[in-house]
Amino acid sequence: MHAAVAPEWTRLAARRRVVLAAGLALLALCLVLDVATGPAMLSPSAVAASLLGLAPDPMVDAIVWSIRLPVALMALLVGAALGLTGAVMQTILNNPMASSYTLGVSAGAGFGAALVIVFGAALPLAEAQAVPIAAFVFAAIACAGVWALGGIRGATPEPLVLAGIALMFLFQALLALLQFMASPEALQQIVFWLFGSLQRATWPKLGIVAGVLAATVPLLMRDAWGLTALRLGDDRAAALGVKVRGLRLRGFLFVSVATGVAVAFVGTIGFVGLVAPHLARMLLGEDQRVLLPGAALAGAVLLSAASVASKTVSPGALFPIGIVTALVGVPFFAWLILASRRAHW
Repeated sequence: MHAAVAPEWTRLAARRRVVLAAGLALLALCLVLDVATGPAMLSPSAVAASLLGLAPDPMVDAIVWSIRLPVALMALLVGAALGLTGAVMQTILNNPMASSYTLGVSAGAGFGAALVIVFGAALPLAEAQAVPIAAFVFAAIACAGVWALGGIRGATPEPLVLAGIALMFLFQALLALLQFMASPEALQQIVFWLFGSLQRATWPKLGIVAGVLAATVPLLMRDAWGLTALRLGDDRAAALGVKVRGLRLRGFLFVSVATGVAVAFVGTIGFVGLVAPHLARMLLGEDQRVLLPGAALAGAVLLSAASVASKTVSPGALFPIGIVTALVGVPFFAWLILASRRAHW
């Protein structure tokens, strides 16, 4: 039996390496295209030369490094964060529809941002600093609320999912109330923030997102084996020595921090955290040691491609990337549902 299993495992490992290598190549291509597209179109070769420090034109360097590269890299980091959080949520809740967007975390962040936009005049901080801080705090509050409400019934998947749905509707209702009370100028700001935009990206903001992910992702990967065991069910995972409640709590903490820091700077972006884990699961399988990097890679590619599309839909205009991810995500997710025979839930 072992002799029969070994060749199959070798083929699976080789396939995973090919898929990840192809994903990285696609990611590099999306990055170059994202930097190249915009009001002043640049050729991919000029962008590549600038990124390698070989561009002879100072104007090209200025456009690439000062304006477009922070936006393009933010798309990669936020996409990776959303892909990871979606994979973690779907695993710890054993629910294919789970993501930070569908379980109220993004709705909480949106309410926090809207709260500052409407009433932020009384705060000591400037709005540019207060909005991301409030979005981060309320994303954490939403995640803590899901855990607190679901924990009453033992922190098992079903009550956690129900708690997330309840909080999503609560924050959406509160957000609608703020929009009703807001002035026309504030309402316009709220709507634009909720659409999601990468254009607010700067090098300092990029550094914050990268620092948070660099600190939290290694801690998440330490739980990769436990998350893989959790896919067998709570009882089997516990029999294998996994402390299920603690694992779920750590998963929620990661989702809270990663989602909060991602949406704080770019607004709410849907479907990436829902689609990316399914795509990675179909191509790479359930081993979380491979699935988690794959979900991050898929999320980064999806959001980077959406960024390119948002700038080509209406050249010269800032087309909200959240609309693009929704328009692309709905049919793509429908295709995933039809092709989900290889995914086991």
